[in-house]
Amino acid sequence: MPRQIALLRGINIGPNKRVPMPRLRELLTEHGYENVKTYVASGNIVLTSKAEPRKLEKELEKLIEEEWGFGVAVIVRTRDELADVIERNPFADIVDNPKFMQVSFLSGKPDNENAKKINDACVEPELVGIDGREIYAWHPNGIGRSDLAKLLATKQLGVTVTARNWNTVLAMLELADE
Repeated sequence: MPRQIALLRGINIGPNKRVPMPRLRELLTEHGYENVKTYVASGNIVLTSKAEPRKLEKELEKLIEEEWGFGVAVIVRTRDELADVIERNPFADIVDNPKFMQVSFLSGKPDNENAKKINDACVEPELVGIDGREIYAWHPNGIGRSDLAKLLATKQLGVTVTARNWNTVLAMLELADE
């Protein structure tokens, strides 16, 4: 069965939308998912499932809402899709601090208008690259003050978006390969 990576959007940030990882692992195992692992508390899950990624997203969203009483958007990539994301990194030769490199995972490709918004929000020395359902962003001066990072964290792009720093992306592939 294929390994899949599920990325939960906006959990365990501040006091809202708290999802304890031990209980999440138990819940998913109880519902038939195999070899469930989580990475840090920000909603990074690796599991084995026969479900297609879009179907798995809906299944996980439903389980989380039933268990905790609030909605959480879920983006799923297969292990091979995640490996491809890493391989396609347009800034691999530039990034000197992976915690300032982010990949935003999208539920679909941004339309032309939203792609323009993304490109317009990028201010030197930042770099941004839109590649299908992923957006690569390099924030060498930090993420906290970046207008680009703020835009990518909103719901204004017409698609669901959840971002992970490069260290997390690499760790998720490593976890999937264990």
